[in-house]
Amino acid sequence: MEPMFLPDVEGAPKPGPWATAIAAMQTRGAEYPQIWHLFAYLPDATIHVARFTQAILRGPAPLSPGLRELIAAYTSVRNHCPF
Repeated sequence: MEPMFLPDVEGAPKPGPWATAIAAMQTRGAEYPQIWHLFAYLPDATIHVARFTQAILRGPAPLSPGLRELIAAYTSVRNHCPF
């Protein structure tokens, strides 16, 4: 996986579930969303973003969660977003 544009963020996670998830994925050599580094860097500030994202992608809606994920992935690719 290519490094982030913010190496100081990537290299300074705070202890918590995001840092644990990143370490587990890195141990396996698996890819993971790099936005996790931001969540691990400022967990108190980003918890609201994580909750909002889960509510939008997983909450009750006329579109299935899978279709919402597909729309989000397509939008990210179109915006040249790495996560």
